[in-house]
Amino acid sequence: MALYTQDVSRTFGEYLLIPGYTAAEHTPSNVSLKTPLVKYKKDEEPSLSLNIPLTSAIMQSVSDDNLAVALAREGGLSFIYGSQSIEDETDMVARVKNYKAGYVSSDSNLRADMTLQDVLRLKEKTGHSTMAVTADGTEHSELLGIVTSRDYRVSRMAVDTPITTFMTPFDKLVTASSDITLSEANDIIWEHKLNSLPLIDDNKRLKFFVFRKDYEQHKENFNEILDEQKRYLVGAGINSRDFEERVPALVKAGADALCIDSSEGYTEWQKLTIDWVRKEFGDSVKIGAGNVVDKDGFRFLTESGADFIKVGIGGGAICITREQKGIGRGQASAIIDVAEARNEYFKETGIYIPICSDGGIVHDYHITLALAMGADFVMLGRYFARFDEAPGNKIMLGGTYVKEYWGEGTNRARNWQRYDFGTGASGGEHLSFEEGVDSYVPYAGPLKDNVDRSLSKVRSTMCNCGCLTIPELQANAKLTLVSSTSIVEGSSHDVILKDNLRNTNS
Repeated sequence: MALYTQDVSRTFGEYLLIPGYTAAEHTPSNVSLKTPLVKYKKDEEPSLSLNIPLTSAIMQSVSDDNLAVALAREGGLSFIYGSQSIEDETDMVARVKNYKAGYVSSDSNLRADMTLQDVLRLKEKTGHSTMAVTADGTEHSELLGIVTSRDYRVSRMAVDTPITTFMTPFDKLVTASSDITLSEANDIIWEHKLNSLPLIDDNKRLKFFVFRKDYEQHKENFNEILDEQKRYLVGAGINSRDFEERVPALVKAGADALCIDSSEGYTEWQKLTIDWVRKEFGDSVKIGAGNVVDKDGFRFLTESGADFIKVGIGGGAICITREQKGIGRGQASAIIDVAEARNEYFKETGIYIPICSDGGIVHDYHITLALAMGADFVMLGRYFARFDEAPGNKIMLGGTYVKEYWGEGTNRARNWQRYDFGTGASGGEHLSFEEGVDSYVPYAGPLKDNVDRSLSKVRSTMCNCGCLTIPELQANAKLTLVSSTSIVEGSSHDVILKDNLRNTNS
């Protein structure tokens, strides 16, 4: 008969942290969230680390180059989604590596033959109020003028008003050469009291914008993660089918770390993929593998040569693998089990293999729980899909702004490689059945504000536990299981919430 484990499959929501002794030094400003991304030997430093323990999921609706830049600026890492052509994925990686902090490419562009209606539609789509008017409506063609929210009044203008009648034309703009430094650009902005400065080439083609509002923000980016050439770090997803073509292209584009994107990683196909990477690139290419949910899967991928290992099957908000196939494990149980295996391996070999908790994060405090249980960092999909920088469209639904969020296991994503067994057994180049859903998530605004808020909670909780680093939290945290009654007790109860009362009266 089948092997039956007596352990209950548990989720993060079934645990709480018990406070430890908090000394005077235990303040949020003293907490370090630095954590290793890839394996390293005892008493050595990892070749790649994160300044915050957050990575974004390898998903079409989450990790493109825009989000990658925003997250790297905060100290985390994005893995550009691999369910696209090799050329498109490498282009995204290259854009992140070539991105110059403070120099913003224009993604809100208009043609001179458009109207106020087009301006309003574009603002609704992107949320940006500064729009370039260019010769052909693309970001790098000849600059003809600029439209900002100060140039029009919706209440007093017809929507068919031509752009040319209210835009600021080129001859009235203050512009600068795209060759100037960021410091020089900021000096021009302050001297002329500008909100934005277009940078152009010798042929008047738009190259970048520099914005006044970004000045202070760039001063605050002390956590950003950079390579030796001061470029943002970025990861990329690969699969176990076309890796011989995809990996060299991504390495050439500058990807700092790769990760095999698969619904289940305890397979020979992942070993073969890692074997090929080691044969062609040695240890110079850092590659993560997964996903697994127990010690056996961890040990297999470790011995296959993975640089980090992702943990979690079926715990994502849009994942229905457990429902469809009956496989998986509660995320808390999976992390605890794999972390024990990781610690055992470290004692045996002196090699530390970071583990990533992928899925199951519903509330911000679940991040802290995942770290306390042994994860070195977490991978988030739904969390990041809510932000301005994520690829999903922002739309109004039932009076509320939402963003599109779809899983890689949906027919929309067409990511059949993620669920393939290496022989076309998934049904050829399509999915035999879906393991994800197409959905919406509440729109939450800019990434920076939300990440700052979430991590402030993590730092505060760590102080409550008497810990200033993630390794301290992993070693000293005390966890307790909670009953269904105590979960109710932990939320507001036996009171009438004012917000609910206002909504009822309205």
